[in-house]
Amino acid sequence: MKQRNTKAFCAVDYAFQRIGGKYKGRIIWVLREDILRYGELKRAIVGITPKMLTQTLKEMEADDLISRKVYLEVPPKVEYQLTKTGSELIPFIKQMRNWGEKQMKKK
Repeated sequence: MKQRNTKAFCAVDYAFQRIGGKYKGRIIWVLREDILRYGELKRAIVGITPKMLTQTLKEMEADDLISRKVYLEVPPKVEYQLTKTGSELIPFIKQMRNWGEKQMKKK
């Protein structure tokens, strides 16, 4: 991930390097109330390709925003859920959502 190699200039920069991008906020929002499997996440995040979903989930796991649990069965079962660190972002994402809704109504 390119962002990991980039030194953060301040706390805001550091935060956006971890949660920025097109899909991370949406994944956090979808996982806020439930544990989901890969296929459920793929259906919930409109417009994401399987490759991008996999890459984003790996980045989020490395940043301790989500945890991944693999069950040893056939077919493989993998579940994703927010970590405590990821859950701490929910109030901020809720505020951004409220702001976005307000801005969309203006247009």
